[in-house]
Amino acid sequence: MGRGRRIPNTVTQLLDPQGFSPVPLTALLRSGAQRLIEQAVEAELAVLLEAYASDKTDDGRARLVRHGHLPEREVMTGVGAVPVKVPRVRDWGAAAEKVRFSSTILPPYLRKAKSIEELVPWLYLKGLSTGDFHEALAALLGTNAAGLSSTTISRLKADWWDEYDRWQRRDLSARRFVYIWADGVYFRPRMAEKKQCVLVLIGADEWGRKEIIGLADGYRESTQSWRELLLVLQRRGLTHAPDLAIGDGALGFWNALREVFGATKEQRCWFHKRPAMF
Repeated sequence: MGRGRRIPNTVTQLLDPQGFSPVPLTALLRSGAQRLIEQAVEAELAVLLEAYASDKTDDGRARLVRHGHLPEREVMTGVGAVPVKVPRVRDWGAAAEKVRFSSTILPPYLRKAKSIEELVPWLYLKGLSTGDFHEALAALLGTNAAGLSSTTISRLKADWWDEYDRWQRRDLSARRFVYIWADGVYFRPRMAEKKQCVLVLIGADEWGRKEIIGLADGYRESTQSWRELLLVLQRRGLTHAPDLAIGDGALGFWNALREVFGATKEQRCWFHKRPAMF
């Protein structure tokens, strides 16, 4: 073999049969964007159906009913293409001018949305008051989202918090996480507290399957913030100490880890360590 000759890469990456994404945070952002759009459109439709709920046909049926969906299309976001479907309605009324459903936030011509890499953490940290949710949808889908009614936004707020609450309380006892990765992520959007960040914990089980097991807002990656997150995970079933924890040089996580999971071995993340070596 001649010197300098490149050996071609013949390794084929196979998809996980369980549908696991190799980049779990990206998958979370993409699925979160899809659910956010779907919930917003469904909330718009619910408001329209309620407005005509009392209208009946001559034979007593509801005048306005759901009628499937328009063909699925994709909206390009900062974390890839997100498939979306807009529901349709059927107006059984006798009037010549039929009622149609036209989504305010997802008009037919929308094909490209703004980046959501910074939007979803901003939503989490800032909180979803009615005004915040309105602003978030406008940031994701453009100024057309400004037409959302307060009723629609209130529905979204309730649905989103309910889903988030279930995710935060899910049982972890059925999984054995042998590795965990920890990091505090800071984002460019201005927060009420400039030192606030998202504490992220990713776990990998004995089969190598990764999953985000914890998200929490923290203050400067402090020991107290990390301790509270680890104790919450412990109460939810993460009772077996992971074999190895990987993180950067922030002391807050390591101090908290030694308190909660003292038997776990520690390893500095090479991605964070390399810049400090040169």
